[in-house]
Amino acid sequence: MIRLLIVDDHPIVRHGLHAAFEAEPDIHVAGEAANGREGIDRAVALQVDIVLMDLRMPEMDGVTAITALRRSHPHIKTLVLTTFDGDSDVLPAIEAGASGYLLKDAPTEELLRAVRAAAAGEPVLSPSVAGRLMGQVRKPVVKAVLTDRELQVLALVADGASNRQAAAKLFISEASIKTHLLHIYDKLGVRDRAAAVGEGYRRGLLS
Repeated sequence: MIRLLIVDDHPIVRHGLHAAFEAEPDIHVAGEAANGREGIDRAVALQVDIVLMDLRMPEMDGVTAITALRRSHPHIKTLVLTTFDGDSDVLPAIEAGASGYLLKDAPTEELLRAVRAAAAGEPVLSPSVAGRLMGQVRKPVVKAVLTDRELQVLALVADGASNRQAAAKLFISEASIKTHLLHIYDKLGVRDRAAAVGEGYRRGLLS
């Protein structure tokens, strides 16, 4: 029996999904939640297998909730179910650890298959989302042009140096380190230190 939690801020959507899934003999809707924060609490308390997660919700959005669940309870799989399929929605959700990404106009049969596939450990993507991800993969990898100082900062970060330690080694201020990091993030198309280091290795900027 697959234990499912439905997280969406629209009661009508939750009730409709609840009815569709509860009719299946191998799926049990363990509960519902109206936002990401509530979703995390109930997913853990109800010991669910799959969370069907909307993205844009009050209090806590879906991507933040997916990230938190992935860190604290990686065995709980999350399926995104939303009306949005733009790059700014799809890519952060997949990077956060979502097991799949579906659109709300998907037929009921597709949603049922998706939940069962996610429970079996298989990734699930709607056709339009899969096309977007393929487009990202096919983009040519352009080696970012980092300045010598930015490369030094990136190398120190890769070695585990804090902003203060990096500033001391390079004889510059912590504010300068933060500025260099922002430029590095922008050039590499990432959001944080860990992603910058990973992208640095991937692009051959670090050895």
